[in-house]
Amino acid sequence: MSQSRFNHVFLTQRTSLLRTLERMVNNHSTAEDLLQETYLRVTRALSERAIDHLEPFVFQTARNLALDHLRARRIHSRTMVDDVPQEVVHSVAAPTSSAEDAAHAEQLLERLNVSLSELSARQQRIFILSRLHGHSYQEIADELNVSLSTVQKELKLIMSICIGVADRLNAN
Repeated sequence: MSQSRFNHVFLTQRTSLLRTLERMVNNHSTAEDLLQETYLRVTRALSERAIDHLEPFVFQTARNLALDHLRARRIHSRTMVDDVPQEVVHSVAAPTSSAEDAAHAEQLLERLNVSLSELSARQQRIFILSRLHGHSYQEIADELNVSLSTVQKELKLIMSICIGVADRLNAN
């Protein structure tokens, strides 16, 4: 099947695909992004092999991308809430904190820096991509060529290290 045939199918089904994605993810902007990713994925697949039933393949690709997005969003929100206790989040110095709070926060950051520097290069990269750049777990897995499960396990380990550092500092 040629790229021009796919372009015709894609343009013909674009509105229907977009509506399907919007219903699944409940966000127009995200649905547009997933629609673009669908186009890219199907184009890549066509360059690698022949696809006999193009229209169902396009819809299934879009559906799979939406499900992956929803799964990653659910995991991310659960991890963000479950991995870090609220008292740890609230222990970070606020702009109106006292000098003592600021010194405590500085100590915490120093100890976190030491602990995080002892992580493997891959673990450090996962931490940076997730917590500093806001990448989804799937994006990190794709970039580092590891499984989604690996990213989840590594981040859980890293967050437990961070919580342990905070707990030890608060115990002193």
